[in-house]
Amino acid sequence: MSTATTASVSTHILDTSVGRPAEGVAISLAARSGSDAEWIALGGSATDADGRCKDLPALPEGTTHVRLDFEVETYFSTHQHSDKKQAEAQQDAPRVRDSGAFFPEVAITFAVTPGEHYHVPLLLNPFGYSVYRGS
Repeated sequence: MSTATTASVSTHILDTSVGRPAEGVAISLAARSGSDAEWIALGGSATDADGRCKDLPALPEGTTHVRLDFEVETYFSTHQHSDKKQAEAQQDAPRVRDSGAFFPEVAITFAVTPGEHYHVPLLLNPFGYSVYRGS
């Protein structure tokens, strides 16, 4: 939760190739205080059955930039290859490499202001992704 001196962050992932939440994606959170400052790893979590990550660590006071790292390769290796409906839905699409997805990880960096909450959804498919500031 944000306070007057800190910002807060939440996220969720929707696998747009199947129209479902992406469960079990590991997410790590890092923060820094200024453009030239070093990144400080704060910890991480994983998405739940609803694709949400509800227990990301709190941001330290003075945070100006946040980085969310989404480890999506394992998700696609585990879920895409075992999901027959997914294979049928993408029968005309280029095949995903045996090692997982075209983008094995997604790193999103954004600026924050103390006192505000930032919800950053990731719309994901094997060959692309999109992010935005949600509410």
